[in-house]
Amino acid sequence: MTDQRLPLRATCAGRRDWMVDTIGRLVCLESPSGDVTSLDRCGEAIAGLLRDAGAAVERLPRTGAGTHLRATLGTGTRQVLLLGHFDTVWPVGTLAEMPLEIADGRLRGPGVFDMKAGLVIAILAAAVAAPHLRDLRVRFLYTTDEEVGSESSRALIEEEARASAAVLVFEPALAGGVLKTSRKGVGSFRLDLQGVSAHAGIAPADGASAIAELARQVLWLDRLQAPDRGTTINVGVIAGGTRGNVVAEYARADVDVRVAGAAEQRRVEEAFSAMTPTDARVRLTWQGGFDRPPLERGPHVQRLFGLARAAGARIGLDVREGATGGASDGNFCAALGVPTLDGLGAIGDGAHARHEHVEIASLPDRSALAAALLLEIDAHL
Repeated sequence: MTDQRLPLRATCAGRRDWMVDTIGRLVCLESPSGDVTSLDRCGEAIAGLLRDAGAAVERLPRTGAGTHLRATLGTGTRQVLLLGHFDTVWPVGTLAEMPLEIADGRLRGPGVFDMKAGLVIAILAAAVAAPHLRDLRVRFLYTTDEEVGSESSRALIEEEARASAAVLVFEPALAGGVLKTSRKGVGSFRLDLQGVSAHAGIAPADGASAIAELARQVLWLDRLQAPDRGTTINVGVIAGGTRGNVVAEYARADVDVRVAGAAEQRRVEEAFSAMTPTDARVRLTWQGGFDRPPLERGPHVQRLFGLARAAGARIGLDVREGATGGASDGNFCAALGVPTLDGLGAIGDGAHARHEHVEIASLPDRSALAAALLLEIDAHL
């Protein structure tokens, strides 16, 4: 088995130009979340790449979200899931302002880092590893709505994860190629407060200010945080009132919550359920919840990372791990207890930012690492 792994880096290095050209072609097929026509155009190109790699491809259309892609390579009795998405945060037309370009060893363009390069890395890795897999089939699931919450794909992701021995997520790596063994869970909440309007000068006592109540609730939310346990709460948007001389009848706030563990998620959920206004004349309601559970570094994740370290060592790569406050579809899989490893995608920077790019020289080694990991999973998981 060792002899099979040693040529992986050289094999993938020989495909570097193909990787750059292919990633660039996908970047030029702009595919913002919700734009079904653009998503399906990009999806057809990705389906062609999967077929060229020898995979059987299924198209899974979803109303309003475009067509997810599921593909299978190999006939082993056990499955490993390679997970990614091809929707981006960039609207059609961004290429005119942020064109695809190669400069200073970097490939730049909208969606190149998050995460079209990762899709290509995974396809090459599977194609290189497949001839050496004994009992493992590779299942690809590439979705179209990760950037907007995965509403149409979550059930599909969880179904495939449950059927898998492991899930490999090809979201971008942390700086330097560090893999992600911990991701925070993400909650989105909206508070709505209904007060009593009154003239601010003539009869202020007749009113009950929704804005004043919201201010007190914002301070309460601040005290609910527990940064030492990884829990942060950000009131990102507030609005309310009508005029400066009117006691505010209405106010609202949009709240982002991040938690590192399931216990903190439950604590925050219970706290929101118990929210009450300090002024009994104000009605307070909330909606929302946790879109993604935390990806916790449990034994199932640690074991898979151990295989990744071993795989890297066999081909001369030092594999390290880290944590991030962002979430991905890998959160769903790890929360089911399925061994999940994230950040196997490109090395670069600028997700959702104008300086988005990937480091070209690192691309082949990312595929080689993933291919070596597939062989390790086949032998030891």
